[in-house]
Amino acid sequence: MALGLAACSKTDSTPAPSAETATAIAPAQAYEAVAAQAKGFTVGALMSAHTVYVLFDPQCPHCGHLWNAALPLLGKAKFVWVPVAIMGSKSMPQGAALMQAADPVAAMSAHEQSILSGQGGMSASSSIPDDVAAAIQTNTQLMDRLGAASVPFIVARHTRSGQVITRAGALSTEALSEFLGLGQP
Repeated sequence: MALGLAACSKTDSTPAPSAETATAIAPAQAYEAVAAQAKGFTVGALMSAHTVYVLFDPQCPHCGHLWNAALPLLGKAKFVWVPVAIMGSKSMPQGAALMQAADPVAAMSAHEQSILSGQGGMSASSSIPDDVAAAIQTNTQLMDRLGAASVPFIVARHTRSGQVITRAGALSTEALSEFLGLGQP
């Protein structure tokens, strides 16, 4: 059995973080930093005490696999999907469209189906409100400061131990549930 790549890496055209934003975030502080600074859209058990942050690029097929794996767990945790723009010119507009969608679950599901079928994802306007573009830029800089070299990148607290956990790459539903300490899906 061959093992495939489970995450998407930055493209060569991704700008390096500036000295101002390059201050690394220690792993133990990752959860608090993402909770305070990241902007995304929230799905799942909105009142859950268990919040899972997923930094993703809309052009990443592995992020699509993780989205599909997370869907059965939406009743057990609150997921905040945090768009970054590391994989090309479509990333920012698609991330902005997903952040502003009236129904993020439907929009993300349709988008990821399009990505996974090789059709490039949703059509999105290149006219992005300044605050939304700034949020995605901040998310991308935050990803750099977390030391994440690829997406999807998960930041959470393990539900049983309370420890901050991070991981790059897609997981199956069962593996994601185990990683987060949610029990059987």
